[in-house]
Amino acid sequence: MLRVAGFWDWLKKAFSDPEAPPGPSSSGSTPTPPSPAPSGAAPASATSTPTSSPGKSNDKSATKGRNYDANPEILGLSEAELRKRALRITPWRTAWIGRVDTIPPQSDERTAIIDRGLILTGRLTEAEVAEIHEVGDLWLKYHGRVELARSEAKKASQRAADQIAADREALKKQKKEEAAARKKARAEAILDRKQNDIVYLGRSVSARMNDRRANVEKLHQLGLPVLATPKDVAQLLEISVPKLRWLSFHAVATERPHYISFHVKKRSGGLRLLSAPHKELKKAQKRIATQILDKVDPGPVAHGFIKARSTVTNATPHVGQDVVLNLDLSDFFPSVTFPRVRGLFQSFGYSPAVATVLALLATESPRRTVKYDNRTYHVAVGERALPQGAPTSPAIANLVARKLDRRLSGLARSAGWSYTRYADDLTLSTRGEARKKTPWMYRQVREIISSEGFVVHPKKGRLQRKGGCQTVTGVVVNHKLGLPRREVRRLRAILHGAKKSGLASQNREGRADFPAYLRGKLAYLAMVDPQKGKKMLAELDTLEGRHRPE
Repeated sequence: MLRVAGFWDWLKKAFSDPEAPPGPSSSGSTPTPPSPAPSGAAPASATSTPTSSPGKSNDKSATKGRNYDANPEILGLSEAELRKRALRITPWRTAWIGRVDTIPPQSDERTAIIDRGLILTGRLTEAEVAEIHEVGDLWLKYHGRVELARSEAKKASQRAADQIAADREALKKQKKEEAAARKKARAEAILDRKQNDIVYLGRSVSARMNDRRANVEKLHQLGLPVLATPKDVAQLLEISVPKLRWLSFHAVATERPHYISFHVKKRSGGLRLLSAPHKELKKAQKRIATQILDKVDPGPVAHGFIKARSTVTNATPHVGQDVVLNLDLSDFFPSVTFPRVRGLFQSFGYSPAVATVLALLATESPRRTVKYDNRTYHVAVGERALPQGAPTSPAIANLVARKLDRRLSGLARSAGWSYTRYADDLTLSTRGEARKKTPWMYRQVREIISSEGFVVHPKKGRLQRKGGCQTVTGVVVNHKLGLPRREVRRLRAILHGAKKSGLASQNREGRADFPAYLRGKLAYLAMVDPQKGKKMLAELDTLEGRHRPE
């Protein structure tokens, strides 16, 4: 307030005294009003002199556009008169004092005096003053609309911002709902897939689980059930898909294996690993054997584990031959690995996914028991292969060996030899001039066996000539089928001793059910040599008090 009062005191003195003192904000120097602008630098409207009287100006263009109607007498005032006139104005009583938001109109006396003073001192020309007030008048006329427009624009901007925020929130909510829906749909899809499909069954065995293409025509030709998906396999086995996943999953380490493994002694020495499947897996394997494997012909030369074939049918083609060559395949079941079993099922026409599931159900890895953190784990230490003890292993082994049988049978037939196979026991025989090719035949057979992925046991090969006892899978084949003489004599001695001291006295090996054991041996003798076997069975019936019908 002091600064404002001081300013107006200075302004009063300035208008009353030609030599204006320095203003309150001056640093002490006396401001000198600038001289009128030269005619070359100012427009023609600024050529009037400061001492010109009203009505005596000859420059009509200088007054064009001026609006001093409210105070016409100001036009003719001199500089001194303007000072006196200004001193009579009370600044704080005018409505335009201190306004910084607009340009005061020319109708305001104070404003008119200031305009005239600016013109007389040469600071502005009349045209410039007129232009300034024209802008001010336009501002006074339209600034309300501008403010309204600004207000409306601000409101519209706020509404737009609110709408953007609302749209953003709606979009955010929509995305959350869509994400929740996708998550729910994915969870439902996963649950449905777990209940109705299998896409993963363990490391290194699941690469083909997405391929569901089956050769339906080939399956129909073989008379096999059409299976394309794991769900089809589950329906065939009469189990659920989750149960099928559990039975076929390949676990590197598990606390609950699907097999009970144990070792038994071999007659030739050493130990044989047997793996008995648990009840549920065994049931599934039996279904695979009856519904699929038993419907595929293993070929005419295979005699092991096939209905209506036996060691007798295997030995019959070799009766009365000059040379009998026996070879044994080493680790026959373990040689039939998971990839070979899967390939077998695919060769039937099954899709890779179904072949993978069936192969996993029929194979198992050798495992080692490991204890860790007070828990027992069964860790896989080798490749999955046919376990010796599963219902599916014999049939699969026979079917995998079909190509081996075809090649060896063709070789034997072309050279005048006979060939049969009982499980891992291979037999070739011949007579006459063909026996001279025995070394060549032996080399060819070993080469074919090796190329088919099998290995000949180095200690079980035998070449039996006509002069000695020739046996094939335990059956003598020199002149006719029979058991070895030593075995027949042992059985006859047991019956003879039992007639004197009873059957129990002959149980020197401590067998649990010795009569059943003896009857089984005699029944096998009757199958090989009916004449001797039936006679001895009649003697056993007499000892047991049985009546054997004729």
